[in-house]
Amino acid sequence: MRIVIALGGNALLHRGERPDAAVQEANIDRVTNAIAALAHDHEIVITHGNGPQIGLLAVESAADPTLSAPYPLDLLGAQTQGMIGSLLVRTLHDALPGQRIAALVTHTLVRADDPAFEHPTKFVGQVYPHDVASALARKRGWHIGAESTGWRRVVPSPVPERILETETIHDLLSGGTLVICAGGGGVPVTADNDTGALTGVEAVVDKDLTAALLAEHLKADFLLILTDVPCVYSGYGTPDQRPVLGATPEQLRDGDFPDGSMGPKTEAAARFVERTGGLAAIGALDAAYEIVHGRSGTLVRPDLPVG
Repeated sequence: MRIVIALGGNALLHRGERPDAAVQEANIDRVTNAIAALAHDHEIVITHGNGPQIGLLAVESAADPTLSAPYPLDLLGAQTQGMIGSLLVRTLHDALPGQRIAALVTHTLVRADDPAFEHPTKFVGQVYPHDVASALARKRGWHIGAESTGWRRVVPSPVPERILETETIHDLLSGGTLVICAGGGGVPVTADNDTGALTGVEAVVDKDLTAALLAEHLKADFLLILTDVPCVYSGYGTPDQRPVLGATPEQLRDGDFPDGSMGPKTEAAARFVERTGGLAAIGALDAAYEIVHGRSGTLVRPDLPVG
């Protein structure tokens, strides 16, 4: 099969961990083990989150006295693609001898008039107590939002329209290359209506929605969304919590999952299945092989079997 794997931001940094390079290098082994087991038998495309990393770079850039203005989010997103891509290439190179591997800085086209620019929702960076987050918001002009464990910066997250390097990715796959691309949802850009010239924008595209679009355009068979929970749960965190082991796109959308966490993942899975008739699944990183073989996670398919 051709499988597009979307790695959650927790793949390199678990909740509460310091964002040190050594911590991320240590965590990368889990990713390698999960993917290598699938790469022996399938064509693999890897996308990844970048929320903790781009948030860290944004804080550093804003505090750098040598800069007249902080680096914009589109350029910081490109930096995270290079850093995380390099970590993945190095570890996969050792785990898959002889396998061609390429990390590609990827750009995602968005609409300049997307309503998301007026309503920031995408969490980036670390979690703060409310008083600290409020002070940073006043000082740096941030928008902040409440998450389950505290307060974080929120930025615009426009809908991905097209991944500009899709044909290049397809060519690499056809040549037997494992491709790492569209990290952090891709570098967000708009195109001039007259000239087609590209301009970076201050946003972070949701990586799961980008992964679904990429999987659709690459004619993938399977979209695998890996996160830090074993499956989707209805009523998560409540006394009525229960696992959702199988669902149609319609049933997922009826679940009313939070925008800041599981919502984009379930929507991405639903879109891919609806538009392609393929399969999608959501589950834990360590169970990637079991998820693809139907033994773990939440499987999303066009029609549930009878009985």
